[in-house]
Amino acid sequence: SSSSQSSVSSQNSRGTKKKWFLEEDVTLVVCMVDLYNVGIYNANTGFKADYLNKLERMLEKVLPHAMLKARYNLESRIRTLKNYWAIIYHMLS
Repeated sequence: SSSSQSSVSSQNSRGTKKKWFLEEDVTLVVCMVDLYNVGIYNANTGFKADYLNKLERMLEKVLPHAMLKARYNLESRIRTLKNYWAIIYHMLS
């Protein structure tokens, strides 16, 4: 299954880099939308500080073999997705 493959990493100059799969990206976005819709972690500028830990716990239930950590994996991937979205948003407007 692709979720068991998600622990596969490639080596780079800073250490181990996680390879993200489409299923993980989709699940991450779905969980973030769920957090937003619940409203507990909403703030005027986005999400409250503890949302990454909650997101980590949510993803652990759905993708138990992915071993995604809030501080490293999720922060980095959310930043990457924001950059991709900004590029696409500017292309469409």
